[in-house]
Amino acid sequence: MSVRSLNKVMLIGNLTRDPQMRFTPTGTAVGTFGIATNRSWVPSDGGERQEETEFHNIVAWSKLAEICGSLLHKGDKVYVDGRIRSRDWKTKEGEDRRTTEIVIDNMMLLSSRNGGSYTPSDDGAMGMPADEALAEPVASKPKKAAPAAEPEPMEEIKVEDVSDDIPF
Repeated sequence: MSVRSLNKVMLIGNLTRDPQMRFTPTGTAVGTFGIATNRSWVPSDGGERQEETEFHNIVAWSKLAEICGSLLHKGDKVYVDGRIRSRDWKTKEGEDRRTTEIVIDNMMLLSSRNGGSYTPSDDGAMGMPADEALAEPVASKPKKAAPAAEPEPMEEIKVEDVSDDIPF
């Protein structure tokens, strides 16, 4: 008997702290950080606007953890998607604890410290404004050697898919 289920989370929010990097005994990178999401609404009885903030614990593994550790900073707006995971653990004092966290598979930085927007993604759109990057994925163009004396005339460059060559 096959039972289908879905465990998928998509969040857009602001980092509440810089990512903390750790490594497993086998050398796998693990990054943790927090994201705050907000919502506001007006009650149906016409009262004052209400606001609510949720705080989410985020976990990234391997290359994604390293990327998060190097690119993300407190206050950055970020998109993440992944799955919910709950874990039980004991404190040093022996107390039982339970934590719920989001284990992410994807991350997109929506704002940088200097106010620009870009998306660090495997589709070659890094450094491209977010609106353009979301509109149509592009492959990264091969780099040409610097011209010696005079610039060469512009020619059409065929873009090839090099996404398998990207180290992350």
